[in-house]
Amino acid sequence: MDNRHDILALLRAVAAGQTAPEDALLALKQEPFADLGYAKVDFHRAVRQGAGEVIYGAGKTPEQIAGIAAAMGERGCRNILITRMGEEAARQVAQAVPLEYHAVARLGVAHPAPRRQVGQIVVATGGTSDQPVAEEAALTAEVLGNRVTRLYDVGVAGLHRLLSQLDVLMRARCVIAVAGMEGALASVVGGLVDCPVIAVPTSVGYGASFGGLSALLSMLNSCASGCSVVNIDNGFGAGYLASRINQMEGCKEETE
Repeated sequence: MDNRHDILALLRAVAAGQTAPEDALLALKQEPFADLGYAKVDFHRAVRQGAGEVIYGAGKTPEQIAGIAAAMGERGCRNILITRMGEEAARQVAQAVPLEYHAVARLGVAHPAPRRQVGQIVVATGGTSDQPVAEEAALTAEVLGNRVTRLYDVGVAGLHRLLSQLDVLMRARCVIAVAGMEGALASVVGGLVDCPVIAVPTSVGYGASFGGLSALLSMLNSCASGCSVVNIDNGFGAGYLASRINQMEGCKEETE
């Protein structure tokens, strides 16, 4: 069983008398992970957390990435995220498994399949230079089944650009604010919207920005309530968390 829907369908089949309890037990006892030697692939991640295992591409060889993606694909996993993967590695992986690659975000999607889009997540950046991190966040959220709107280059140096998009911001269930330099965008957005804001500091900036540390500290010290902060350049972490928030809000609306 690779996801909650599969387990629920199996239990309903048992309740309806269509599947023997012994057969259901056998299905549930399937190996929850595969030991490939260099990696132990977790097939039950989606059961526990609602989303399948994500492959961190940095530090892995193309052969290792392809091997993990192939093992997951054989178990029916689709839209497998591969983060921090370079173009040459992507070219080699694509020869072994179906792959959709996004060079700006250095993100791949193995075994791509149709994806649903629910709710509304907004990804905003202070400047164009923040786009690689923002795209990692936006694509992560999209692959996990969320509707994403991008507002790029709307930083505080030209605040009117952000204010012209207030209607978009105020319809969001979650906003990801991506900024380097002094990282002020998150505080400004946090003071405008009634939804959670996830701040992503980037390593964009001059010497005194200390590789994103200045933006990180600014965001951690934000006076706007409702802002959380992920690590420097961690677009994936922001996109994943935003997906959780967006889909939890969607479940609340459905039950009300």
